[in-house]
Amino acid sequence: MKPQYISGEWVASASARPNKNPSDLSDTIDFFAEADEVQTRVTIEAAAAAAPAWALSGVQARADALDAVAAELLARRAELGNLLAREEGKTLPEATAEVVRAGQIFRFFAGEALRLAGERLPSVRAGVEVEISREPVGVVGIIAPWNFPIAIPAWKIAPALAYGNCVVFKPADLVPGSAWALAEIISRAGFPPGVFNLVMGRGSRVGQVLLDHPRVDAISFTGSASTGARVMAAAAQRFAKVQLEMGGKNPLVVLDDADIKVAVECAVQGAFYSTGQRCTATSRIIVTPGIRRQFTAALRQRTEALVVGDARHADTQIGPVADASQLATDMEYVALGQQEGARLLCGGQREAGAAEGFYLRPALFDEVTPEMRLAREEILGPVACILDARDYEHALVLANDTEFGLAAGICTTSLKTATHFKRHAQAGMVMVNLATAGVDYHVPFGGRKASSYGPREQGSYAAEFFTTVKTAYTAA
Repeated sequence: MKPQYISGEWVASASARPNKNPSDLSDTIDFFAEADEVQTRVTIEAAAAAAPAWALSGVQARADALDAVAAELLARRAELGNLLAREEGKTLPEATAEVVRAGQIFRFFAGEALRLAGERLPSVRAGVEVEISREPVGVVGIIAPWNFPIAIPAWKIAPALAYGNCVVFKPADLVPGSAWALAEIISRAGFPPGVFNLVMGRGSRVGQVLLDHPRVDAISFTGSASTGARVMAAAAQRFAKVQLEMGGKNPLVVLDDADIKVAVECAVQGAFYSTGQRCTATSRIIVTPGIRRQFTAALRQRTEALVVGDARHADTQIGPVADASQLATDMEYVALGQQEGARLLCGGQREAGAAEGFYLRPALFDEVTPEMRLAREEILGPVACILDARDYEHALVLANDTEFGLAAGICTTSLKTATHFKRHAQAGMVMVNLATAGVDYHVPFGGRKASSYGPREQGSYAAEFFTTVKTAYTAA
């Protein structure tokens, strides 16, 4: 059994659960400890005890420790990528790239630890000086999702530690292996006991204690919008700082002047790679009349040709769905789309002849209208739909017709139209002739409306959440 990491020690729990490979259900990766409410409270108290000293620690010590984590992640990219693919179902190239991204994130924040700037300003009063500085928030509870089991924890943990906070990290139940491997690396990087802690277990137990405990000063959460609303409500009850990254129903607009090959590749990459299990995935493809027939035919052909199989096989392009529950959800939406009157162009069925695993052919729907649930609700699976737009103006209206606002894309060769879309798309991230899924690690990540709440993640903007501003006045 892989144990918890609490106050610098590896600690067993009373119970454990198996971690299964979604590509091969006969493959048990390992057993991972499950904490209860009492063990979670002990972990939080350990972080709180370590917080005052770590908040005043030298920035070089923080930078060195973060850089050590980065170096090991990058050196072990093949091994950890294999683990991630085996546990979550991403193809091996995607999984390895995610590990590399995690390493790059830790290296970036190693530098940010040395770049935390302040201001010194003259007061409006004679003989008074003003200093503006940033200080750590305190204890940060991190609740991560299953779809990016090492990158998303990295972009929360690294800035939290860089800016002098202590961390209690709760990974998703479905993917403890990657989280445990990351924690094991962090445990040897030079952080004092209690500064970083891993506590695995059910959200109803571990997560709820993190939300309610008075010693947790901030919560960074990534997950569904419904759970995010509960996180925000719980944090508001005790005035804890909160950062939420939630769902998406991301549009890709394809205009008559688009390059067909570019547009098809943007749609396929955005909608179906990583098995569509990305909050930035393209789920609504909005197409204008002049290109519609040619584009739809090419997209269908490309989708039908995708190779579905074991995540670690060299020829696999689309791995399995993450677990039985997500597979059932995906297939329910496939059935619902047909009931609503949409036309299933291809996919939507279990992969024939595949090994025992959660395999689903990518589903592409046509004749979808904006009011259908298929076009409004996040699925988080390999299911995409095509909607008709009369022209660019109508396409923009359809793109913004959603409660979410994470990412939006457009395929066009018109600089004027691309510029207009970047300004008027109601999304936190906009892509031109690129897939909606795929972002850099050194710039802000986040959206609008029901997709995000609170300061942005990643890049230098992470300081807005993981620090608090202090203004100090001194008489000369």
